[in-house]
Amino acid sequence: MHTVYIGTAGWSISSAAASHFPLDGSHLQRYAQVLDCVEINSSFYRPHQGATYARWADSVPAHFRFSVKLPRSITHERRLRDGEAELDRFASEVGELGNKLGCVLVQLPPSLRFEADVAFDFLTALRQRFDGMLACEARHPSWFEQGATELLTMQRITRVRADPPAGQPGPHVPTTDIAYVRLHGSPRIYYSDYPADYLATLAAELHASAQTDSWCIFDNTAAGAALFNALDLQARMT
Repeated sequence: MHTVYIGTAGWSISSAAASHFPLDGSHLQRYAQVLDCVEINSSFYRPHQGATYARWADSVPAHFRFSVKLPRSITHERRLRDGEAELDRFASEVGELGNKLGCVLVQLPPSLRFEADVAFDFLTALRQRFDGMLACEARHPSWFEQGATELLTMQRITRVRADPPAGQPGPHVPTTDIAYVRLHGSPRIYYSDYPADYLATLAAELHASAQTDSWCIFDNTAAGAALFNALDLQARMT
């Protein structure tokens, strides 16, 4: 059977949402008793020791999965060039999640154009280190053209379906059978709550993709909307 993983960026539980989660345990332990995945964004800003990832993995149930964001030192500072040593370090660290590593997320800067040779070398190096799910959220229009689509497809890397869809000139074109939906909040990014009709439509779309796994991450965390939207969508999927 397929799984629809629904979660948020980070596992902080606000006081407003606390009644929806168990009282005992760390925030991660409480979160993981209700939702079945989380996106680790802090890895984008700073490395975490392997022991930290191992502790997080031990804190959650067997079915729970983590999506971990690739460091910005690779994507934004090196801009995908000459980052193999940093990829090795990152792979070693997140490898401590074991089979609870569900996805590695690559978010590219809006200014980063698709350069075929650079992208090929980087994605090849990334795929050599991770055999599991990889997802890419590109935000420059050139990453939605045919050459980029073909490369992502060849390397089995899921194109993120984002809202709002930065850089995307037309309808979403998937590159794998697995969906990764990343909802930042619209119209006000990181803040806006998603209304009931939007979530109902999204639930129907996720139900329709029943033949494959899919992910939906709410990143509209700034005012606490993400947890409520995730819980609402989860209820609609049952």
